[in-house]
Amino acid sequence: MKKPLLIEIGVEELPAIPLLKNLKEIEQSWKNILQKYSLESDFHFYYTPRRLVLIHNAMPLKQADAEIELFGPPITIAVKEGVPTKAGAGFAAKCGVDFDQLSTIVDRGKEVLYYKSKKEGVDTVLLLEDMIQEWIGSMAFGKMMRWSNRSDEFIRPIRWLQVRLDDVVVDAELFGVKSSDFTYVHRMQSFEKQEVLKIGDFENILKNGDVLLNPKSRRELILKEFDALQKENGITIEIDEDLLEEVVAITENPKALLGSFDLSFLELPPEVIITSMKENQRYFPVFQEGKLSNKFVVVSNALTDDYSKVISGNERVLKPRLSDAMFFYKNDLKRGLKTDGLELVQFMDGLGTVADKIEREEKIALNLANKFGVDGKKISQAIRLAKADLTSEMVYEFTELQGLMGYYYAKALNLDSDVCLAIKEQYMPVGEGGDLPSTLFSAIVALSIKLDTLIGLFSVGKIPTGSKDPFALRRAVNGIVRVVLEFDLPFDIDAMIQELSAGYQEFDLENLKAFMMERILKSLDMNPSIFNAVLGSGESDIVKIFKKCEALDSIVSGADFKDISITFKRVANISKDVESLNVDEGRFELDEEKSLYGEFKEITSKSYGSYEENLKALFSLKNSLDNYFDKVMVNSDNLSLKVNRQATIGQIYNSFKEIADIKEITI
Repeated sequence: MKKPLLIEIGVEELPAIPLLKNLKEIEQSWKNILQKYSLESDFHFYYTPRRLVLIHNAMPLKQADAEIELFGPPITIAVKEGVPTKAGAGFAAKCGVDFDQLSTIVDRGKEVLYYKSKKEGVDTVLLLEDMIQEWIGSMAFGKMMRWSNRSDEFIRPIRWLQVRLDDVVVDAELFGVKSSDFTYVHRMQSFEKQEVLKIGDFENILKNGDVLLNPKSRRELILKEFDALQKENGITIEIDEDLLEEVVAITENPKALLGSFDLSFLELPPEVIITSMKENQRYFPVFQEGKLSNKFVVVSNALTDDYSKVISGNERVLKPRLSDAMFFYKNDLKRGLKTDGLELVQFMDGLGTVADKIEREEKIALNLANKFGVDGKKISQAIRLAKADLTSEMVYEFTELQGLMGYYYAKALNLDSDVCLAIKEQYMPVGEGGDLPSTLFSAIVALSIKLDTLIGLFSVGKIPTGSKDPFALRRAVNGIVRVVLEFDLPFDIDAMIQELSAGYQEFDLENLKAFMMERILKSLDMNPSIFNAVLGSGESDIVKIFKKCEALDSIVSGADFKDISITFKRVANISKDVESLNVDEGRFELDEEKSLYGEFKEITSKSYGSYEENLKALFSLKNSLDNYFDKVMVNSDNLSLKVNRQATIGQIYNSFKEIADIKEITI
């Protein structure tokens, strides 16, 4: 039998970000608990700033009865001379019965002790308190609180608890708060308890009390009001999904309002205004005709007939924030881009200061600039100024604007446009799928910074282990690979690591190479043996690895490759014993020898526009090779014929190996 279940945990205002980070785990935890207690059923999980809610439309009123079977040791071990041994008595104790209550059964050909019992299901009402305690205990929010004289803790104090099964209040207690039959509505409507006579009334009581329980409903309402504001005012609201989710989490009855700030603040870089509004006030920036306007949208949780005071209050709060930003900005402009003080900022134990890092980055950048034909003098300037904004007042206040503020300050100083842009794009790509540098010049700056971080940290033993990667070195490699591919840069990992690591402490270069290759493999998302086959060719250039892998994958993933692979596995097996690749065509005795080698020479004499074309041409030798293997005895008793025939097959194998070692391919 099943009945509705309501669990409402009333709290003081929950901090949005810790809650949002744990939403999936919170819901999954309750699923796991239901499974553990054999009470699986569908449910809805809702949250507002002041409550966590679980609603089951059909919760089992009791666990199902279960049969328990226990298998013990073999009779030959459990009984000696008619007396239970220690093993037999131990099994009886485990079953909670006397030894003579046990029976035997044949299990995997042996007679063993056996006990079967029936476990009666427990009523759900007797389990709910433990289940809720376990659920609350599973919520890992990081910083927790203690209140009153309690020693237990939660992210915020618990203020009321409602546990109702089939409209009956379940006897349960949480943090000293006993379950009851009441809830609370929006504070601006009432501070009084609201009695909930039936579970079915709960959501309506909240709705009538200006609380939208379902976060999806709050999100939909916000977006609807955004749309109305945009149409009414001819504006575009920039919707940051993370900010939207945060606003949903901190409101019970959201209301979108349009405010404004003084036009003079638009002198600030747009990113400064947007960052200040989002981080400090949770405001959404507004654009008109593609440019940031002096307006903003705030989502209020207030209830009032006149929202003008709410708007003016938010405008009043924003003004000093932007005034501070303007003060920082003008001070920084007066100071200009200077690296003074970076020699006092520690970068990493063993790697010196930020100033030391800049020196290493410059050496790498000049090396790359020389290889890729970019102005070395400008590259040096970009690298030396890239981190100058670290000592600015603006970046001290908004660390996420690092690099971006350097770009604006460089522009204000009328520096070369390439240098300005490179400062702005120095950390690109920031994450998976992030924007890439827009020019080769910026790409070299970004590569130099990532390469120094990667090589430097490996040189002092800061190597990622398992899932731990505190310095985001996997992300650095991903970024290097994406930039190299985007600009089609020759980047031989072996040669580059060997060359660039000369300025660092000595370390095992093979570890770094393996680390980079592992990241390349993961980014390829294809049969790993294809990657291994390409590496087997001795290839270590990033662009060529990708091109070769993609070419080989297009062929290997074909429906007929399994049949093709049999022939070429034979080619690979024969070639492993080949000592000489010198073929004497005068020693050919059979037409199949002449035909195969002639076809092979014709294929290898041509130029191909891609690795795929080259591979397809080589794989087209299959029929000729099959005929060859049918009619020609490669391991002839005549040694000179054997060597010549092995050399023929060896040459074919080696032509493949220039692209990939085909013996490594598995399907």
